Amino acid sequence: MKDTTVWIMIGFLGQALFSARFIIQWLASERARRSIVPKAFWYFSLAGSAVLLSYAIHRADPVFIVGQASGLFIYLRNLYLIKVEHRASLDNGE
Repeated sequence: MKDTTVWIMIGFLGQALFSARFIIQWLASERARRSIVPKAFWYFSLAGSAVLLSYAIHRADPVFIVGQASGLFIYLRNLYLIKVEHRASLDNGE
């Protein structure tokens, strides 16, 4: 298999992971009958963005690199905030 083919497959995998987050969010919202953003949304965002960032670096596309790298920071920050909130609720006996 050619190197180019492998990287195209990696790019599509990243896009599939990144797109799956919307399906996860939609299904969770339908189950809850209100709009929610489940933790899995952020994990799929993180995974998809990390794979797409590696693809962007391989392609040496600075616009794509900046977009995915900044997204990674946001997804990590949201997961951190969820963790802090969960820890605080445990400390408060909730």
